[in-house]
Amino acid sequence: MPLRSTETSWGALARGFHWIVAALILVQAVIGLTMVGMATTPAKVRMFALHKSIGLTVLALVLLRIAWRAFDRRPRDPDDTPRWQHVAARATHTALYLLILAIPLSGWWFNSAANAPLVWFGLVKVPGLTGGYDPAIKNVALLAHQTLFWILVALLVLHVGAALWHHFRRHDDVLRRMLTGVKRSTSGATR
Repeated sequence: MPLRSTETSWGALARGFHWIVAALILVQAVIGLTMVGMATTPAKVRMFALHKSIGLTVLALVLLRIAWRAFDRRPRDPDDTPRWQHVAARATHTALYLLILAIPLSGWWFNSAANAPLVWFGLVKVPGLTGGYDPAIKNVALLAHQTLFWILVALLVLHVGAALWHHFRRHDDVLRRMLTGVKRSTSGATR
């Protein structure tokens, strides 16, 4: 499987970034929604620390993905795709990238304003983004973090729905090229 994307399929590196970030976002959602309802115990502190570390990992991976995207081509859309769908797909992907950057940054901002420690997987101490404890910034950052998460959920539903629609209704290779990198031949066989 080629590392770089081609005109008809995503390369192994682009697919790897996509699926690793997708899996980590799912894990983050479960952890984030679970930990807020937990009683204040050492287990909750560990959950918060894990959530923060995974969030920083997502931030790093999406920055690497964007850097790779600057050098990697994007497979072209199916020839019969209407212009409005091209525009909608580009807008949705741009919004997804922005949200996947903004959510961990808002969490880091919140953590900084709470003056809480931030140590990536217990290995690397990460500096704060504020001058220490600031309740006003803390409240704004938390609201931003939570709101952006729910906007991301809505966009992910749209993104997954569009991919499934392409696969099951249009019977094109939009989803297949991200799953396997393999395009169907015109005879229906894969190559």
